[in-house]
Amino acid sequence: MSTKINLTLKVWRQKNAQTPGHFETYQARDIDTDASFLEMLDVVNASLEREGKEPIAFDHDCREGICGSCGAVVNGQAHGPERETTLCQLHMRKFRNGDTVTIEPWRAKGFPLIKDLVVDRSAFDRIIAAGGFITVRTGQAPEAHATPVPKDKADWAMDAAQCIGCGACVAACPNASAMLFVSAKVTHLNVLPQGQPEKTRRVLNMVAQMDKEGFGNCSNHYECEAACPKGISVKNIAKMNRDHLVASIAG
Repeated sequence: MSTKINLTLKVWRQKNAQTPGHFETYQARDIDTDASFLEMLDVVNASLEREGKEPIAFDHDCREGICGSCGAVVNGQAHGPERETTLCQLHMRKFRNGDTVTIEPWRAKGFPLIKDLVVDRSAFDRIIAAGGFITVRTGQAPEAHATPVPKDKADWAMDAAQCIGCGACVAACPNASAMLFVSAKVTHLNVLPQGQPEKTRRVLNMVAQMDKEGFGNCSNHYECEAACPKGISVKNIAKMNRDHLVASIAG
């Protein structure tokens, strides 16, 4: 059974990257505990607009934990206190009546701030683009079992492919590293037979682009795995490091 709670929000407000930001305090009243975190922000924004104030800017799209658009640091945790949950799927029953909730954007050099809780994550798109494509024959679709794939490799690839590119791993890492994201995108192709022809080029190019974007390096804090809403494993980072070493020697 849902109940109503009242919260005090301390929200980061910043007009743009050139303007200094600051926290502002808002009251979120009569919030249904069955509502999502983003629905709670909708209620707060509706109240701000009625008062003639500018609403809080935040990213969202599918609100189903699929697109990777939403994201904020809630009480010091990327996507909030619920493990393996996106911000849009975080329900207000995880909070108690009277709680104070601090909400901040992802903070990383590779994610320049646009406004309030919105950051520019296009660096991830450029890293993906640097990976290129896989070699396939065009024309009629091949028979599904034409290329045998061992089950352990298929499972690993599918697990890595769950990454939605939300950036929580970067936000949680003390080094603002994008290694978990990049390794997931490298691994889900590199472990499959179809990804072998471009394997060397893919890992070299994607890691080089990651470094170019200004993300930090991995120092094995494992905060990325803990914050990932899809539970992507750090074993992908180890796999990418091995692939990169081999590719660098062969290069």
